[in-house]
Amino acid sequence: MKYTPYLANAAALLIVSAGIAHADDKHSAAAPAAHAAAPVVTPEAAVAKLTEGNARYVSKSVSTGKPTAKARAATAQSQHPFAIIVGCADSRTSPELVFDQNIGDLFVIRTAGNLVDDYALGSIEYAVAHLGAKLIVVLGHERCGAVKAAVGSGSAPGHVGSIVSEIRPAVKAVQGTAGDLLENAVNENIYRVADKISRKAALGDAASSVRIVRAVYDLDSGKVQWLK
Repeated sequence: MKYTPYLANAAALLIVSAGIAHADDKHSAAAPAAHAAAPVVTPEAAVAKLTEGNARYVSKSVSTGKPTAKARAATAQSQHPFAIIVGCADSRTSPELVFDQNIGDLFVIRTAGNLVDDYALGSIEYAVAHLGAKLIVVLGHERCGAVKAAVGSGSAPGHVGSIVSEIRPAVKAVQGTAGDLLENAVNENIYRVADKISRKAALGDAASSVRIVRAVYDLDSGKVQWLK
């Protein structure tokens, strides 16, 4: 797949605009400071960091405080997230909490049913090409309401209908198989979204160094299970 240049142009425009705004705020014509070099985080190291973070989240009854002021200052002029998380918009599944990470650590894309459209694919392409992320995680969760709606019916009112119709093929694919239909459909939907990213995201030369993994979050225990 060939990476299209419009993202590079858009990124350049954003950087220039940010520099102008910063100069106005400081009443100075000075150029913005150079961005720090991005640390290299391999997909394997990124998975390990997410796994360790989730273990902390599961084991502690109260979250530990994050040095937000320090992280905010460190990321004000540039960002280097070590992973891209494509997750569900469900209010109980915030990746920053689930993986116990701080500001700037994760590039998060969330929609009901952890689906991806052109906007989400473009966001993934940007994070890979311009922010250096090497890991893409498709994170679904148990008892997903969007998948449940698709299990119950092939249609829904308003724009929810587009979500249901997108997930419906995953439901049909697992009908008649052993096990819980909703659970099977959640997992099948995760696989299909990951496959769509693999087929449609224009990652260019970075494609060979980027890894796409699948995971499901347990609402009761807080654990993230990595799917094969």
